[in-house]
Amino acid sequence: MQRYTIAIHGGAGTISKEDMTPEQERDYLKGLEEALRGGYAVLEGGGTALAAVKAAVMLLEDNPLFNAGRGSVFTHEGLHEMDASIMDGSTLKAGAVACVRNVRNPIELAAEVMEHSSHVFLAGSGAQEFARFRGLRLEPDDYFFTSFRFSQLEEIRHTDTFSLDHKGKKIGTVGAVACDGQGHVAAATSTGGMTNKKFGRVGDSPVIGGGTYANDTTCAISCTGEGEVFIKAVAAYDVSCLMEYRGLNLQQAMELVVNEKLVRMKGEGGIIGVDPRGEAVLLMNSPGMYRGVQSSDGRFEVAIYR
Repeated sequence: MQRYTIAIHGGAGTISKEDMTPEQERDYLKGLEEALRGGYAVLEGGGTALAAVKAAVMLLEDNPLFNAGRGSVFTHEGLHEMDASIMDGSTLKAGAVACVRNVRNPIELAAEVMEHSSHVFLAGSGAQEFARFRGLRLEPDDYFFTSFRFSQLEEIRHTDTFSLDHKGKKIGTVGAVACDGQGHVAAATSTGGMTNKKFGRVGDSPVIGGGTYANDTTCAISCTGEGEVFIKAVAAYDVSCLMEYRGLNLQQAMELVVNEKLVRMKGEGGIIGVDPRGEAVLLMNSPGMYRGVQSSDGRFEVAIYR
């Protein structure tokens, strides 16, 4: 019987138990579990991997604890510029958006680009226009405001530095990968980017092959890390390539990319992956990664630290 599986992440980095109150830890674990169970319910009901990853990421985008959607960090100008991408391993169709504002669920917009346009990647005002054209839900700036995120900006706004997320170097991104009951895989990734980012900076999250990739012949991948390095490493696609051309399994391919290649390039972060047999692997070269996995063979886990 085909095993179906979903795995999620909510960012990686220097996340230590000492820096987390019991209440914060409880809230993060609860948020992860809600998103995980939401995506798994789609698979359990016979839904597609694509629908499952979209559902899970939307739940993470709606949770202000995570740096995506409602919880997105502030740019230097005090705005929110969000990126997202999604890919269907059964068709190799993909959709991505970058630097979008006021879209409640950027992953939903990425899916609309994939399913209802002849393009793969839309950015800025054009992506905004497409969101309105497709009738997606938009929210005022106040919806995305959290005092926690604003205080992060105020700490460094008058400097030339930027922050990956907050003190402790957490890399804020959310993502999901899934394999459904038909053996099809899909991946989705969404982020609010970096605090105090300027000039329309875009990381790896919306880059197909960089932060997101899915192919039924190999795997589905979602990354969370230092975006510039993950783009240069073509990290998500590289896992698939190692499986396709070198015959490695998912665990071996991810070990090579996460713990060898990215380490050599000084790229900190993590990757989650699933193959068409429903085998899931969650790896990081950082002290922590918000993550979870649930499978029809009874596997269930939500965790934060390494």
